[in-house]
Amino acid sequence: MLFVSLASLPKIAPVLIDHSIRIVAILVAAYIAAKIINKSIHSIRIQIIERMKKYGRADIEVEKRAATLSGILRKTVVISIWLLAIVMALKESGFDIGPLLAGAGVLGLAIGFGAQHLVRDLFAGLFILLENQVRVNDVAIINGTGGLVEQINLRTIVLRGQDGTVHIFPNGAINTLSNMTHEYSYYLFNIGVAYKEDTDHVVEVLKQVADELMQEEKYKPLILAPLEVLGVDQFGDSAVVIKARFKTVPIQQWTVGREMNRRIKKKFDEVGIEIPFPHRSIYWGEASKPFAIHSDQDREDLKAVIREVLAEHAAQSSSKDDDASADSPKKEKEKDKDKD
Repeated sequence: MLFVSLASLPKIAPVLIDHSIRIVAILVAAYIAAKIINKSIHSIRIQIIERMKKYGRADIEVEKRAATLSGILRKTVVISIWLLAIVMALKESGFDIGPLLAGAGVLGLAIGFGAQHLVRDLFAGLFILLENQVRVNDVAIINGTGGLVEQINLRTIVLRGQDGTVHIFPNGAINTLSNMTHEYSYYLFNIGVAYKEDTDHVVEVLKQVADELMQEEKYKPLILAPLEVLGVDQFGDSAVVIKARFKTVPIQQWTVGREMNRRIKKKFDEVGIEIPFPHRSIYWGEASKPFAIHSDQDREDLKAVIREVLAEHAAQSSSKDDDASADSPKKEKEKDKDKD
């Protein structure tokens, strides 16, 4: 057998080399095609952004939409190219791919019945993309958990929380989805001032601070509209709450809001507007009115009064104990008489 194999090797070698070259050529072609697809999708993404800008869409919105769609398209096309290359390489290796394709069809049918959650996730992800519900780099709240959208796949959405935690949600398991940065954002202010303050004056000061903020080059591109004062929202336990909001470009509402809060605090301190804080007042009643201690002599007088009260209380307690001890022999005698 060894002699026969060695004798037939010169005849088989050209065939093996030919098939090996074809397999290598298929894999190299798949690699090159994947690279070309990546560059082509990047070029298409740039063209889409330029076209969508003509319709007056915000630059950030266009970028997020294009990034999401191009990412999904690139993954789908590249996976399809490599699957086709693997099938062609198997065929060149001498494998009968007919049963393989038939088995793949049966496997797909089994997955359709058995992996219903997977199919549900894929369809849900497709509708999320088609309906433009959320995009990469949006800030969203999914099932009560918020974070920055890092990835949108056909099966899952990946969020990263503010503390760096990565949250992965199957698309089919998403019950509620809140997008906080779709097209534009709002930063909401709930500003509490003391009851003695004139609310009209407070509103004027707020608008003045907002106008100064909008004039600065750093924050001017981030703000889409002047400060909108909604009015006096509620009467709290210790403050009158005035509600207002700033309209900003997506994701920049926290940058604008934090700077606005800093300036409001400084401006209120400057003009003398009181920002109250929760505190408790103790009412002593009419019989015992509150008094103030003005000097060390008053403190000594107060200590003397307290000592007298404590001494009187101690004397009363001792007299009660003496009365109780004096009554106890009488009670014992009465018990003895009753026994006789």
